[in-house]
Amino acid sequence: MFKKILIANRGEVALRIMRTCTDMDVLSVAVFSDADRKSPHVTYADEAYHIGPPPPRESYLNIEAVLRAAKESKAEAIHPGYGFLSENPDFAQAVVDAGIVFIGPTAAQIRAMGNKLGARRLMQKAGVPIVPGATVESASVEALKKLAKEIGYPVLVKPASGGGGKGMHVVQAEEELEGALDIARREAMSAFGSSTVYLERYLHRVRHIEIQIARDTRGHAIHLGERECSVQRRHQKIVEECPSVAVTKDLRARMVKAALAAVNAVGYNGVGTLEFLVDDQKNFYFLEMNTRLQVEHTVTERVTGVDLVKQQLLIASGEELSWTQDQIKFNGWAVECRVSAEDPYNNFMPSPGVISVLYEPGGPGVRVDSGVSEGFEIPVYYDPMIAKLIAWGRNRDEAIRRMRRVLGEYKLLGIRNNIPFLLAIVRHPNFVAGDLHTGFLDEHTDLFQQEANASPEYAAIVAALLEHASKQKPRTGAPNGANGSNGGGAGLAWRSAVQGGAWGRSWR
Repeated sequence: MFKKILIANRGEVALRIMRTCTDMDVLSVAVFSDADRKSPHVTYADEAYHIGPPPPRESYLNIEAVLRAAKESKAEAIHPGYGFLSENPDFAQAVVDAGIVFIGPTAAQIRAMGNKLGARRLMQKAGVPIVPGATVESASVEALKKLAKEIGYPVLVKPASGGGGKGMHVVQAEEELEGALDIARREAMSAFGSSTVYLERYLHRVRHIEIQIARDTRGHAIHLGERECSVQRRHQKIVEECPSVAVTKDLRARMVKAALAAVNAVGYNGVGTLEFLVDDQKNFYFLEMNTRLQVEHTVTERVTGVDLVKQQLLIASGEELSWTQDQIKFNGWAVECRVSAEDPYNNFMPSPGVISVLYEPGGPGVRVDSGVSEGFEIPVYYDPMIAKLIAWGRNRDEAIRRMRRVLGEYKLLGIRNNIPFLLAIVRHPNFVAGDLHTGFLDEHTDLFQQEANASPEYAAIVAALLEHASKQKPRTGAPNGANGSNGGGAGLAWRSAVQGGAWGRSWR
């Protein structure tokens, strides 16, 4: 096993990886931009190295700067986390060429699965169902119009590289296609450095279900069940859970078989995720493969008890997986909510600024993966996600009830955030019933009408009460008297404000 690794990332994912390093007696090295000098991941690490100005291309996407930090620190391996350079095959190869171990699949494997057209061809050859559409590049508008007619409108224009929903456009009719292609190509070039796009059939009211796998260098592969990731905004996930209410024993067996066939077909080494779309007839179609740790890996860890980062380190060091398939047991249900510094009631506008008050929830069945602290300034340069809340229960109902509790306990002031919106989602009767699909938020526009309950005056009162409470003598079992069941005026007033809907937002 490695003695020291560098984490080429920031925030909550960097901290999450470092904690496994600590558990395994591995030293961790942080990298940071000017904007992250006071970030919790920097202070937690055993060593930290500055790699440049705040813009990602000058720091976290700067391959030379990251490698320089690895060499200076004498790190034996680099973990890329997710986002940034995590699925960049050039970075993976540069790490290996520098004599350092890349904690992930090979550059060739990343490249093979990173190009969606190439991945679709590979999956088709391996017998994995794919969404009807292109499998080869076509630059001709006329050829694409012909293909669109063959597969049937509506169609989806997608970049062949990248992910996260960027550059994707639904086209309802032929007269819209050419304009959508132009826009998608420009967006794809800007986001991923490649203007190649392709078409596939747009599937309406489908679920986004993914299968978690791990495969070591000796060809030993296991699966860790499925995750439901259908609650999305702009093709980006917001709420995830493990397992899925829609996946039957038969469907799970078929999807797992396809996922393992896919990773064996490419000789995959590492932890990865096969993403599928599932319709109401239980047909499933390959969407893409993520050759890295997923944001939502936490719910799988909570239900299976498997530390996926530990498995990544074991695989990269040439060791066997520490679990066999027979040893994997599924226990209960887990739900994750992504807490972000953005305003759902204003087109999800990012909300950079200083966190003036932060109280993170706890209690039975609760996990918080956070990358911020009180007084930390949320930069404008990076993804607005700042933490993940994970609630576990013996069943789905208990997990949802706990998620409501922890969202109600979470206190975050100084920036606008999506906590009230997340609470509205997990309270929604269709969510509770498990009636989910990728258009869930578009269909339930009532979720965007919660802001009427939150007034600037009310929020100001809440902030003043919390400031007052923080100066009082802490009550037993209640931090600063603000959350105790037997608390006095400040604690009761705070809970009243929470129930009134003003919490979790800040008006300056």
